[in-house]
Amino acid sequence: MKKPFNNDPAEPTRQELFMRQHHRHHHQIAVMRLLLLVLFLILWEICSRTGVIDSFFFSSPSMVLELLWDMCRDYSIFGHLGITLFETLASFLLVFLISLVTATLLWYSTRLSEILEPYLVMLNSLPKSALAPLFIVWLGTGTTTIIVAGISVAVFGSIISFYAAFRQCDPEKITLIYTLGGSKKDVFCKVVLPSSIPLLLSTIKVNIGLALVGVIIGEFLAARKGLGYLIIYGSQVFRLNLVILNILLLCGIAMGFYKGIQMIEHYIRKEMQL
Repeated sequence: MKKPFNNDPAEPTRQELFMRQHHRHHHQIAVMRLLLLVLFLILWEICSRTGVIDSFFFSSPSMVLELLWDMCRDYSIFGHLGITLFETLASFLLVFLISLVTATLLWYSTRLSEILEPYLVMLNSLPKSALAPLFIVWLGTGTTTIIVAGISVAVFGSIISFYAAFRQCDPEKITLIYTLGGSKKDVFCKVVLPSSIPLLLSTIKVNIGLALVGVIIGEFLAARKGLGYLIIYGSQVFRLNLVILNILLLCGIAMGFYKGIQMIEHYIRKEMQL
């Protein structure tokens, strides 16, 4: 005998049960990540206090927090942090704009893509740290040089990835647009660009990290402010607490950027499904 259908509105549906399980899974993952971080910090502190590791070279969480508190009280850390954030965001946005425009031009012109593609691959394979001294000679020391260094690390790979995403569009949809009398602009705006959004978002998540790497490389060589400058300064005067503090701050910045872009990605995917 079949079980009668339950119309009780208080009973959760399959979709609600799935969403609850999905949220519970993400909460468990977040808790495990936090516990792993706390365990690492506790182990680090214990090893430093018991002499398993030398606190002069490896520091400790308590010493790093004490230094951070001192730099917060005299507001010195905020200027360096703000400079690095500004340079990274400027590099990232310029990489996105340059990549989108260039990849669009390559998609529009097959001949142009055939001409430029080997040069893009070559420039993407070039160690970007080798270009930094040239940027200093050409542009001098300062914010402009650091932003250009950040752009150089990410832009060539980003152009290649954007163009590859455009080329992966379903050819049947493109044929349909042309059959209905659409132009190449209609194909790009209505089919190619919307279908490429997931791959573009994946590339963007990589680009923000590469932009940060390029900015730090630039600050190593051509800055008087910023977290990269503090790392170099701390290593030169053997203030390893300062070096480790700024490395941890860079990890926090990278995680914050990644989470921010991930939230934007989830929002866009949700809007696309509606």
